Amino acid sequence: MTSPAPSAFPSPTSSACTPAGGGATTAWIDATAGVAGDMLLGALVDAGADLDAVQGVLDALIPGSVRFSATRVARAGQQATKVDVEVLVEDPPHRTWASIRELLERSRQNASVPERTIDLALTVFGLLAEAEGATHGVPADEVHFHEVGALDSLADVIGACEAWRQLGITKGAGSVIAVGSGRIRAAHGDIPVPVPAVARLVVGWPTVAGEILPSRGHQHSHDHDHDHDHHHDHDHDHDHHAHGDHHHAVDDEHLPAHTQGGPHAHGGRQVPPGVAPGIGELATPTGVALVRGLVATAGPQPAMTVRTIGVGAGTKDTPGRPNVVRVVIGEPVAHTDPPSASADAGSAAPGGPDGPAHPDAHDTPATAVQIEANVDDLDPRLWPGTVEALLEQGALDAWLTPIVMKRGRPAITVHALAREVDVDAVSATMMQATGTLGVRMHAVTRRIRSRSFEQVQVQGQSIGVKVARDESGAVVRREPEFRDVAAAARELGISEREMLQLARSAAAHRPAGD
Repeated sequence: MTSPAPSAFPSPTSSACTPAGGGATTAWIDATAGVAGDMLLGALVDAGADLDAVQGVLDALIPGSVRFSATRVARAGQQATKVDVEVLVEDPPHRTWASIRELLERSRQNASVPERTIDLALTVFGLLAEAEGATHGVPADEVHFHEVGALDSLADVIGACEAWRQLGITKGAGSVIAVGSGRIRAAHGDIPVPVPAVARLVVGWPTVAGEILPSRGHQHSHDHDHDHDHHHDHDHDHDHHAHGDHHHAVDDEHLPAHTQGGPHAHGGRQVPPGVAPGIGELATPTGVALVRGLVATAGPQPAMTVRTIGVGAGTKDTPGRPNVVRVVIGEPVAHTDPPSASADAGSAAPGGPDGPAHPDAHDTPATAVQIEANVDDLDPRLWPGTVEALLEQGALDAWLTPIVMKRGRPAITVHALAREVDVDAVSATMMQATGTLGVRMHAVTRRIRSRSFEQVQVQGQSIGVKVARDESGAVVRREPEFRDVAAAARELGISEREMLQLARSAAAHRPAGD
């Protein structure tokens, strides 16, 4: 196995790159130039993951199937790690999602395959299967598709998941994804970019086409050479074109007229034969599924103390566009929301220019992550404890929704709303409490009123009251905490309904300034 050449910079595996005390580790995936499975794996290896250990996991799962190698390369002047996957068998089988799932579940009995790597890989392959099934109009379990079943794609997914686990990453975020544009030749013919599976995988995630920015000339000097004439191949090859996500070996004579011949000009640039106007494919299904499966939120780099950066390379070296994926890894730091515009102006916020006089007692975030799973086999007597366990793990809220699944089976969707810092703990609790094999997550934004608490006395019993205020600081609602109401009712020997009426009356008659 070939390893990357030594770097002049401090090793990412040094103690300086590992959070002291084994604390939380966060990662941000920069896919603004596109993403493919081998590129992300390369970035994680560049950040310090042990490729030999990754090889060991693949050998335990599918012995003698693939061989990894890693080399240092330059992409538009930037140093990066390129991971290649060599398939060692001549005619690998085309697996289904059902067979891949069975393979991974069976490997739980193998001590050489870490449990978390299996869980991450199941999530990623599940996303791929759902996208391909929706594209072809068949249930995910029945999809026979070479894209996911090919050994190199198996290696990319399982390798990236194992590398992610090795680096101890407990939560993550991702950038906008550059997906490309135009049309490409694939196994199913002339198809648009982003390809159908990618188009489905990015639903709910910010994307851009990823056009190369125009040259601004050399206003500063570099030791390495930049070519700014922008004459380049638009085939943004991440090496999956040769053996993985899309097989583009289609004779030119079988292509539609608009994709035959070439090269032709597009926006002052030369477009290679067989490629429609556009910049080509920048994101592959495997790469996008890994982003969606490994990280919970989309956006700019979260607040962190950066410990290491990994840069993974694609196959093409495109002038003007470093063909790389970056992974930034570090320790999360507390995030403080900036003051509101009204507070900056010193006007509408209660308390004047120094800020609100009534801060939110819960420090409730305006953004959160909603985590959910469909469960059809849990004893209903366990649901109350499940909801309570989610709240104890830091969920802002947790609730249940009755649903009907395929073949008419009744089931429950369990939901939890969590701060980003609590996503891993809450999702792990949800899977442990329900037995589900995976959870869905998406970012949400919220418009909220600030809340505080006060106490009222009712016949010698102390009742907590939640107070909600509008943007001006005016009280809009006071509501007794029902746990206190129930406890007081038991103590006084009266009904909960009567106790609730007494508590509401006491709360309503508190002085307005309180």
